[in-house]
Amino acid sequence: MRRLLLVLLLLLRFLWQVLVSGVATARTVLRPGPLPRAGLIRMEYAPMSEAGAALLGCLVTLTPGTTVIDIDPARREMLLHVLDADQAQAAVAAIRGEFEQYVARLLPPGGEP
Repeated sequence: MRRLLLVLLLLLRFLWQVLVSGVATARTVLRPGPLPRAGLIRMEYAPMSEAGAALLGCLVTLTPGTTVIDIDPARREMLLHVLDADQAQAAVAAIRGEFEQYVARLLPPGGEP
């Protein structure tokens, strides 16, 4: 039951972030003037299974504005492409707050939640 609640909560958070990030990305791309500076950043992620890291990477990539380029499970690190490098820390904070903690609880390292 607890696992089902985590999945539902994660799904709702994901759908909300797709909407919010989609609007923000569209506003960024369509506004007049120069486009923001895109960039690559590294993000360390919480302890979770490799499947958890892959799920987190999928959630991040499917949310507009960020794409996971590489996942390094040995260093627990993801390489992200961000649409606006000046907002990179805000993007990482959103990933941590909206997805990471739930994925880590759903798919912990080496076992069941």
